[in-house]
Amino acid sequence: MELRDRWIHFKVCDVYIPDPEKLLIELYGNDLVQGKVIDLSDSGAQQGTFAVVKVEGLEQPVIVPVERIRGIL
Repeated sequence: MELRDRWIHFKVCDVYIPDPEKLLIELYGNDLVQGKVIDLSDSGAQQGTFAVVKVEGLEQPVIVPVERIRGIL
């Protein structure tokens, strides 16, 4: 089968170049993501507080600086 000029499907994790992380940032870096805050950091000696956020569809919670939160539902 000739693949040239054909649309295909593939997993992001199978991309060889560029790094899959860079690819995701280029494609979706400015998209808004919704999640539920499950904990807040104790900022301690560092400036700023961080939110630990559970995002549906992601296995691991993400950590976001509270100052970067764009909205609260």
